[in-house]
Amino acid sequence: MSVMDSDLAPDAARRRRREQRGWCWYDWANSVFPTSVTTVFLSLYLTSVATEAAKADVARNGLNACPQNNALVQCDISAFGLVFPAGSLWGYLLSVATVVQVLVLPITGAIADRTQSKRLMLGIFAFGGAAMTALLALVGGQDWQLGVVLFIIANICFGASVVVYYSFLPEIASVDERDDVSTRGWAVGYLGSGAALSMHLVIYLGHDAVGMSTEAAVRLIFLSSGVWWAVFTLLPLAALRGQRAPEGAVRGPSAVTAGFKQLMTTFREAKHFPLTLAFLGAYWIYTDGISTVTQVSAQYGNLELKLPQDSLIITLLIVQFIAFVGGMLHGVVARRIGAKKTILISLATWLVVLVAAYFVQAGQQMQFYGLAVGIGLVLGGTNALSRSLFSQMVPPGREAEYFSLYEVGERSTSWLGPLVFAGVGQATGSFRLAIVSLVVFFAVGLVLVALVPVRRAIEAVGNPAPKVL
Repeated sequence: MSVMDSDLAPDAARRRRREQRGWCWYDWANSVFPTSVTTVFLSLYLTSVATEAAKADVARNGLNACPQNNALVQCDISAFGLVFPAGSLWGYLLSVATVVQVLVLPITGAIADRTQSKRLMLGIFAFGGAAMTALLALVGGQDWQLGVVLFIIANICFGASVVVYYSFLPEIASVDERDDVSTRGWAVGYLGSGAALSMHLVIYLGHDAVGMSTEAAVRLIFLSSGVWWAVFTLLPLAALRGQRAPEGAVRGPSAVTAGFKQLMTTFREAKHFPLTLAFLGAYWIYTDGISTVTQVSAQYGNLELKLPQDSLIITLLIVQFIAFVGGMLHGVVARRIGAKKTILISLATWLVVLVAAYFVQAGQQMQFYGLAVGIGLVLGGTNALSRSLFSQMVPPGREAEYFSLYEVGERSTSWLGPLVFAGVGQATGSFRLAIVSLVVFFAVGLVLVALVPVRRAIEAVGNPAPKVL
């Protein structure tokens, strides 16, 4: 839509606002997977299950006990003929899951843009991911292979559902509404992940009080995460109705064939929109910095700043709830000065936060909490405005295809930031220098975004530019 509420009939305006509110709920629904499941509980739980399997294998073969290095058990496990330490399973699993998404998401986007059933696709992927997440509750004992398979499928469904979900944005919001709707959705997502994580921490920390084992508590968390994702997905599915059918839309198996053909066309034609690709490249750079900061902040707090585990948990909750405020704040600022300028301010703030992280003193919890507030203020808003701004640089009717490239590129470059952090830390022996080295991602991203003439990029694909940009 490209008209404002004042130009719509009252019923149409109410329907669109309802669709926008419903759309935001999917950010709330799916946020439980990357936060509670992937970031907090599954990594440690699956590693412990794999370690028990490795120990049992050692015992069966009559070998000596597994060696330990820095309190990490180094027993080996094997998969597809490869042998590696149980402690390395999670890192390799994330890499494999990312590669699989890189292969699957582009065709998902192409099919979504050629089908009349985009809403159905969102439901299939969301409920599929929720089901696989809930089934993680079956993983226990030494059955780490089941956890690997379920996580890979759930991760595929998560990424695919996000691609389809993003592609709805241009259909439910005008060019002048898009920044506000996107930041609102991202903010609601962080509020949802904070609420879910709070509930799960209550289950985890209070399991002894109700006579529940640690393993049973984690399994209950996986089950409740799947239920959370599925139940709250019903809200956007109920609200997102009447989306436009693309020209030449198809159904059933023909949609897959048409999707493959359209994907090839997208790769050929993308080069005709160099400004869109320039912004996309800049986004890939600074989003790698953002994801790296979120991934290594707990390690930095624990190993460099010597903070206890409960402080790190509190920090994670602070980030989630402050990110809600930050996301809404970014929307307010963008309405006044435009999305591009707001993104530039946000990236500059990231630079300040990372420099401040270098000076946080060991053992000073309040300083680390202050750092968490700074990260939360820019975490959600930077990505939300990037999403809405990119949606305006995409050719009409090709949103899912280009958002699949958006997601695939983000995952394809996500290895570089952790590599820089680890490499600098190893070379210098200092995590302080490692954390401050990440400023390069935000500095380069800031310069590249500043150089992109976004109004020309929007007009080049045939979209109307918003009044404030």
